[in-house]
Amino acid sequence: MNNVLVLVRHGQSEWNKLNLFTGWRDVDLTEKGIEEARQAGALLKAEGIRFDLGFTSALIRAQRTLDLILEEIGQTGLPVVKDQALNERDYGDLAGLNKDDARERWGEEQVQIWRRSYDVPPPGGESLKDTAARVLPYYEARILPEVKAGKAVIVAAHGNSLRALVMVLDTLSQDQVLQLNLATGAPLVYRLNGDGSVAEKRDLTV
Repeated sequence: MNNVLVLVRHGQSEWNKLNLFTGWRDVDLTEKGIEEARQAGALLKAEGIRFDLGFTSALIRAQRTLDLILEEIGQTGLPVVKDQALNERDYGDLAGLNKDDARERWGEEQVQIWRRSYDVPPPGGESLKDTAARVLPYYEARILPEVKAGKAVIVAAHGNSLRALVMVLDTLSQDQVLQLNLATGAPLVYRLNGDGSVAEKRDLTV
């Protein structure tokens, strides 16, 4: 398959399981997360997609997810680019806090604004708008040209860095992207036109 872009959110991490804000903290996958990554690989293997290149973040949970997927599809030697431009949104002072504790400290409404507004960052952290401001230029400079050149590319990253990409690919408004939740280990397969627009999109878990 040519001109293919696959996006996968990492499998469940240790801090997802504990309901903690994670952001740039470097935590590993749980057993469930490992299984989710392997299942994502099995779904992609069933599609018969052979990748030319992989991209992931500087964080271990995304890197391990990609490694496990490539193991499942028999492409462990694939060239992979790791870059912090694809890192999760930086949650600043919220990182490492339990989400319920954060609500007690700052109030339900304030924490919800930080989590679900487009352009209001938590203290010391990034908003989704800030995250998009580093993810999208990287996508346009490094990832999109590879797909336009006819390659099949896989990106294993994070909920918010991938939301920023899906926002552009699916032409979502700021309000629409705030309602978007990407499941862990669920591959989204895009086939792009020559101009980078989407010709076809499929969620392999549906």
